[in-house]
Amino acid sequence: MNILVLGIGNVLLTDEGIGVRVLKELERKYTFSANVELLDGGTAGIELLRHISSRDYLIIIDAMKCSQEPGTVIRVEGADVPAAFRTRISPHQLGLSDLLAAALLTDELPRNLVLFGVEPESIDIGLDLTETVEASVDKLVYAVADELRAIGCTVVPIEATFTEKARFWDTV
Repeated sequence: MNILVLGIGNVLLTDEGIGVRVLKELERKYTFSANVELLDGGTAGIELLRHISSRDYLIIIDAMKCSQEPGTVIRVEGADVPAAFRTRISPHQLGLSDLLAAALLTDELPRNLVLFGVEPESIDIGLDLTETVEASVDKLVYAVADELRAIGCTVVPIEATFTEKARFWDTV
C-alpha cells in the first residue's frame, strides 16, 4: 500500500497550524515503513494533487471546526472527509476542498481517506498553539501512529528523550 500522511495548516495562526505540528512530532518520534510518506502540505491546495494521486491511503491532519470543545480530536473517514471541509475555518481549507474534488473528478482520489482533526481554540495570529490544543498533540500523534499500524505499516518509536516541544522550523 502506498500511504501519504499529509499535515495541513497555517503555522502563523495559532491552532490552525496543528496539522503541521503533529506531522513534525510524528517525524521526531517514529520511523515508518518505506511505503509511508509524511508531507507538510502547509496551506497548499490544488498543487498537492500530484502528491495524493496514485495513493492507496491518504491520512490528513488539520484543524477542524465541528462544534466540539477546543482540543477535541476527531476522526473522519471515507466520503465524510470531503464533506468535513464544507465548514471552513481558513482559506487553505477551500484549497483542500478543491483538491479533493479535483482528485475525485480525475479519478485520482485515494481509495481510503482518513482525516484526523482537532477543534481549535484560537486561530489568531501567533506561532504557538494554545495550551488546550497543545495538550492534544500527543493524543493525535498516537492516533495517527495507531491508524498506520492498523493498516499494516511498521511504526517504530525512536529512542530519544525530548525536553522541548518541536517547532515547525526544526529539522529532523
